[in-house]
Amino acid sequence: MMESRSPICNTCGEDIGVKSNGEFFVACHECSFPICKACLEYEFKEGRRICLRCGNPYDENVFDDVETKTTKTQSTIAINNTPQDSVIHARHISTVSTIDSELNDEYGNPIWKNRVESWKDKKSKKKKKDTKATKAEDNEAQIPPQQQMEDMSSNTEAGATNELSVVIPIPRTKITSYRIVIIMRLIILALFFNYRITHPVDSAYGLWLTSVICEIWFAVSWVLDQFPKWAPINRETYIDRLSARFEREGEISQLAAVDFFVSTVDPLKEPPLITANTVLSILALDYPVDKVSCYVSDDGAAMLSFESLVETADFARKWVPFCKKYSIEPRAPEFYFSLKIDYLRDKVQPSFVKERRAMKRDYEEFKIRMNALVAKAQKTPEEGWTMQDGTSWPGNNTRDHPGMIQVFLGYSGARDIEGNELPRLVYVSREKRPGYQHHKKAGAENALVRVSAVLTNAPFILNLDCDHYVNNSKAVREAMCFLMDPVVGQDVCFVQFPQRFDGIDKSDRYANRNIVFFDVNMRGLDGIQGPVYVGTGTVFRRQALYGYSPPSKPRMLPQSSSSSCCCLTKKKPTQDPSEIYKDAKREELDAAIFNLGDLDNYDEYERSMLISQTSFEKTFGLSAVFIESTLMENGGVPDSVNPSTLIKEAIHVISCGYEEKTEWGKEIGWIYGSITEDILTGFKMHCRGWRSIYCMPLRPAFKGSAPINLSDRLHQVLRWALGSVEIFLSRHCPLWYGCSGGRLKLLQRLAYINTIVYPFTSLPLVAYCTLPAICLLTGKFIIPTLSNLASMLFLGLFISIILTSVLELRWSGVSIEDLWRNEQFWVIGGVSAHLFAVFQGFLKMLAGLDTNFTVTSKTADDLEFGELYIVKWTTLLIPPTTLLIVNLVGVVAGFSDALNKGYEAWGPLFGKVFFAFWVILHLYPFLKGLMGRQNRTPTIVVLWSILLASVFSLVWVRINPFVSRTDTTSLSQNCLLIDC
Repeated sequence: MMESRSPICNTCGEDIGVKSNGEFFVACHECSFPICKACLEYEFKEGRRICLRCGNPYDENVFDDVETKTTKTQSTIAINNTPQDSVIHARHISTVSTIDSELNDEYGNPIWKNRVESWKDKKSKKKKKDTKATKAEDNEAQIPPQQQMEDMSSNTEAGATNELSVVIPIPRTKITSYRIVIIMRLIILALFFNYRITHPVDSAYGLWLTSVICEIWFAVSWVLDQFPKWAPINRETYIDRLSARFEREGEISQLAAVDFFVSTVDPLKEPPLITANTVLSILALDYPVDKVSCYVSDDGAAMLSFESLVETADFARKWVPFCKKYSIEPRAPEFYFSLKIDYLRDKVQPSFVKERRAMKRDYEEFKIRMNALVAKAQKTPEEGWTMQDGTSWPGNNTRDHPGMIQVFLGYSGARDIEGNELPRLVYVSREKRPGYQHHKKAGAENALVRVSAVLTNAPFILNLDCDHYVNNSKAVREAMCFLMDPVVGQDVCFVQFPQRFDGIDKSDRYANRNIVFFDVNMRGLDGIQGPVYVGTGTVFRRQALYGYSPPSKPRMLPQSSSSSCCCLTKKKPTQDPSEIYKDAKREELDAAIFNLGDLDNYDEYERSMLISQTSFEKTFGLSAVFIESTLMENGGVPDSVNPSTLIKEAIHVISCGYEEKTEWGKEIGWIYGSITEDILTGFKMHCRGWRSIYCMPLRPAFKGSAPINLSDRLHQVLRWALGSVEIFLSRHCPLWYGCSGGRLKLLQRLAYINTIVYPFTSLPLVAYCTLPAICLLTGKFIIPTLSNLASMLFLGLFISIILTSVLELRWSGVSIEDLWRNEQFWVIGGVSAHLFAVFQGFLKMLAGLDTNFTVTSKTADDLEFGELYIVKWTTLLIPPTTLLIVNLVGVVAGFSDALNKGYEAWGPLFGKVFFAFWVILHLYPFLKGLMGRQNRTPTIVVLWSILLASVFSLVWVRINPFVSRTDTTSLSQNCLLIDC
């Protein structure tokens, strides 16, 4: 590969230079944003002392160094403000100008971003700068200093008003007090554990030791969860500025193209009508139609899915122009027509009412046709499904069928009823054959990555679940405010939107909305290296999925394969291109062979050599069209490709054997090895040095459906927890993976560690929830008699816990009810789904056994939240039910024992009952879900309850609390004196 050279300044395009010790100059040690000393001096002169990318303040040492130089070299700074050189050193002028078209190339990108030619003529540029500097000194003497300052301030204001997004830090009054309380809580925890460990309970040593171990684990879990929220931020986007820059009137739109991925498997479990609404909301986006392509992956090869897309494409010809004409929100017809609002508000067109009624009638007819297709598909014919032309459906055998691709809109020339072009809609079903590992959803997503690269190759990808529709038609524009920003977006691998849900009861009994996670944890991560990938509602940079490193990151030295974290090998001038792969294979994460920035340093011959090398084929697969598309940073289909062969090539890249002996699923694309492939995929990108961004528009970008009954919710949590256990037991465990690379920040690593170890909290949680009942039944306690100091420690601990929660609610805006629901379901899921996930994960990873927990359901009343009261029996319900009964029996036994012993027993009883009620209150939503509606509880639940109650009743009788304790020795002696 190429020799190591200085990184390029992201503002002026020059080398950032080196310090006196020979190291590259680094202004921001948080994100390593490349900016040279001259540009940094200009930033300080303008009063900007925070990083342009991450928003963190520059290091104080950098301040002192630059301020000293600024004082000594005022004339140099003045030179940089002269008109001749303003394009080079005035970022806010050169990068955000929307008027001077000469500053942009034909693609709308700023001139300074095109670094291809900058390295060739550095010497000539240096000479020109010297000449300009001489002229500028003469001009400076003629311009009054006051006028210079006015010009500088006007330039700064003009640049600031054209930024596409800004970082809004949390107010200091809120975040400072929050951090102080966190530190205080750490100190109190240390003192608390010092007391707990140095004051054992001899009479109940086993219970005391168990409780201390559990409490230490809870403290570690709190640290892992709390400190990634140390620096939360908010962001604000400016869509109007995005349009002003990339959609000038009378010119072709320069907005980047986006490929949408929608995944579905079984249309009988995932209703085609819901999938159709998702597709319709994508096709009706407020975005240029030639920039939108929707790919629907049918991993079940169902003819029902294919036919439903035929109907969807036909209805889209009416729905899309209607939405765009009247600015409909949301643009999923099922959810738009179900809104209980005044739809006449803000709609002044007289024809709106008439057209809306006609459109609603057309949609009802569309639903009838869709439901007819579903009813027809309930029973499969013995000879299999047959298409309209009489041929057999290729996917009759879902485990053995060829790859299928059908383009419904876009390429076929189909237009809407008004004659306008429609976005592309493509049906994809990858090939499946016996004996091949298909990797479920992750494999389907990787197939979509390849087929979309061949057909459209948009530089950005947005993936959605089939039940998540676009709720905000401008959502893609929100993401482009980050991804297309020349400063912020260069190192952004994906933009994550929060998940919002419909159809959940107001009290959110089982914390389905996950408000605490999406509004607290994710905003905290956005202030570090970015939020984690949560599986849907994410806009990816395609190059990041290919395993490339971010262009602005400095090169890493070659490392051993066990600890490498990035794909950055060095190229010697005399090295043959065929040896690139051999060198790159020494690094574990070297998926893309080299950094994208290095492509600028190859001539056409070397590039053609690289494209044809076996290194690319072993990485990306045997497709010349796809390999060439991976090198196109701005997307687009290669000019050298014959359009008539694209479909054939697309069929080739979704064949079941295409990924054999490649890096797919290992280093590029969606990563295999866990059913939660989203966490693993985002983790690999962050390890390579990319950052992500969290976007929270006022109107939620996407909405979906969530399981609202207890059993389905527990099974959802079980799947997530099982995926975390799989990652923990894999080579990608964040505890050690990529540690020596240094590109994953410490707090970001703590967040990822928390995502994989949280299921193991179930073990101490079950033990801790059992301790109150044992203490009540045995009369022992885990805490000794408290002294004044110990009482103060316990009181301080509880106060710090409350204050942390209150201050967290203050800066996040989350309600106390949401926090309490989250706390309750943390206990419910911890003692059920997380516990089963730990055992199932170890059985699966170590013994190869895959355990399934079946779910059976009963019907519910046809009410608004009827599904909430459905009771589905599953083995996941056993542990929480047992804990409830045990603690209820313990409370009864404790009060009975206190009544028997008298006044002195009521004091110790208070502490024991307090912990028992703590468990019962946290499990209360589970108890309500278990009972369902009146007379709706399954018989099996009643039987288990009676059995468990009987067992613990026998234990209670064995303890015999009502019988006074007698001296058995004296009793036996008295018996011996009796003469029988």
